[in-house]
Amino acid sequence: MEYKYEKLTDKIYVCASSDHRFGTDAFLLANFSGYRQKDMVCDLGTGCGIIPLIMQKYKPPKVTYAVDIQEGAIEQLKLGLEHSETNGIVPVCADLKKLWDDAPLGRLDLVTCNPPYKADNAGFQSAITAQRIARHEILCTIDDVCAAAEKLLKFGGRLCVCNRPERLSDVIYAMKSHNIEPKRLRMVSKEPDEAPWLFLIEGKKGSKPFMKIEPQLYIRSGDGFTDELKQIYAIGKEQS
Repeated sequence: MEYKYEKLTDKIYVCASSDHRFGTDAFLLANFSGYRQKDMVCDLGTGCGIIPLIMQKYKPPKVTYAVDIQEGAIEQLKLGLEHSETNGIVPVCADLKKLWDDAPLGRLDLVTCNPPYKADNAGFQSAITAQRIARHEILCTIDDVCAAAEKLLKFGGRLCVCNRPERLSDVIYAMKSHNIEPKRLRMVSKEPDEAPWLFLIEGKKGSKPFMKIEPQLYIRSGDGFTDELKQIYAIGKEQS
């Protein structure tokens, strides 16, 4: 396996490969999550650990469990950590459907997940197993993600996920089925005149129904990125 170390800061590097890599959606989700320094966090399906590592750039959470079922993904995360100066990231190789022996059940403030976007029988499936797992609901579904989040979150804890717009009803249904009430939704378009490409949604465990629709986020403007995306890539120094 060929690894490449992507620089987030002078002190934080992500170990990426053809099997476990990352894209813009990871930065958008990390920013959207509104993580706090006092939070206990878990990133489900962490892959190379990009979301926990992004959170290290400015006032990192107290602890972040980085969970993935694939040993190769956790190995990459560990390699990234060896090349970085980080605080409180705990790599965990586990099946989110079963969690792990000493999982902090009912104690977490925030769960994030950038899940497989496609149902197992939808679209072209890559022959590379790791990529299929990342893109298609082979080893877990959005319902499994919400079930795990329900177990991990304390009352009032938040689940933040991203997905494709065609899966919005599936995600909302899964959240509600597991006592996680959708509270905040933001659509993302690549260009101002294009239909949304992604959505970001936050649910809160045990909350009453009421969902805020936030202004749409745009990736590009003219020949470059929008000012907002540039700020997000700079990793949210507005976080507190």
